[in-house]
Amino acid sequence: MKGEPGKSRVVFLADCQSFYASVEKATRPELRNKPVVVAGDPERRSGIILAACPIAKSFGVTTAESIRESLAKCPHLEIVKPRMQYYIDVSLQITRIYERFSDLVEPYSIDEQFIDVTGSLGLYGGDPEEIARAIQAQVWNETKVRTRVGIGENKILAKTACDNYAKKVESGIYYLRKDELEKSLWTLPINKMFMVGSRMTQHFNLMGITTIGELARIPLEKLQERLGRKFGRNSDINAEVLWRIANGHDESPVSPYTLVGQQKGIGHMMTLPVDYRTMDDLKVVLLELSELVCQRCRSKGLMGQVVSAGCQGADFDRPTGFFRQMKMPHNTNLTEEVYEVACRIFEKQWNGKPVRKVGVTLSDLTSDETYQMTVFPDREKKMALERATDEIKSRFGNTSIMRASSVTPAGQAQRRSKMIGGHYK
Repeated sequence: MKGEPGKSRVVFLADCQSFYASVEKATRPELRNKPVVVAGDPERRSGIILAACPIAKSFGVTTAESIRESLAKCPHLEIVKPRMQYYIDVSLQITRIYERFSDLVEPYSIDEQFIDVTGSLGLYGGDPEEIARAIQAQVWNETKVRTRVGIGENKILAKTACDNYAKKVESGIYYLRKDELEKSLWTLPINKMFMVGSRMTQHFNLMGITTIGELARIPLEKLQERLGRKFGRNSDINAEVLWRIANGHDESPVSPYTLVGQQKGIGHMMTLPVDYRTMDDLKVVLLELSELVCQRCRSKGLMGQVVSAGCQGADFDRPTGFFRQMKMPHNTNLTEEVYEVACRIFEKQWNGKPVRKVGVTLSDLTSDETYQMTVFPDREKKMALERATDEIKSRFGNTSIMRASSVTPAGQAQRRSKMIGGHYK
């Protein structure tokens, strides 16, 4: 039910309230009236808060703080271990509910999705808020998850309406109209604007810009000039993006499909559970990462010629480490070849300081249907062997075949196989 060309659109940003915690409460009735958080490792009382229910938030508990900090605020806090695969399943279920109201549904994150309901208005008397209430009712009836809906004529206004207004009103619905920005959005402090974080807020405040309206009223050329003096000539695009957001301009469509060009690279980065301090331990992780990267390349029918590898220390506020690349003489998707180059990069660049995050990327990608032959006759055999192991892993899981190094204390393959996006399934 697509909208008519040139017609003013009606776009929703539907956000699931305290999504992970809400899903847990829906499946465990004994938690219904208790302060609940979803966090890293309840048994060890370690990790950070991924989601907090409204009751927990009433005690001052916030996401991204440590479990220890949360327990100090709310000693009777119920801490639940995350179940990422289940959250993904519920998110997909909610997507299917949205698709009953429009064929234009675009996921923004696991708990936020854009919905263009322009073509559905006629079914609800032309009232966007009636559609929003119907969506809220359907999601609640089928999942027991509450949703908030920001409404606008484009994605930026819908997102802004949800974050700044819908989450704060009892109905969970707010319509941010573009012709009323001066009385609504423009009165908010600059740090409430989408894409403006704490550092950019400081820069704007030093420039005398304290509200979204003050930014919106600056002529674009003048804003580009002022940001250019502060950040350099390449800040023109960023200045225009921020100016357009402040003024509620956004022509991007709501699309179920993400249109991308040729993939530039395939990489994998891993945060380690403890600091790694020896090259021998790092090589174990580099081998596992190289295997994951090459496995993904083979699944997409790609090879690459540039290997990038790097690391970061444990203190993310004062980052240490490096990320360097090296070009190989030929394209490859063989684990052994990528691993050897990654090790050479580390042996040359690593300064011996403790490492907490490691990454490997293969780029300069081409199709694996044509590749340069080498003088090594066993390369074809190695490629056939890796394709065979890929098939076994796709059927029985990545831990069905593992290298011996992965079962040493430094190995992370078994732990990672139980996780999605760095959290347990």
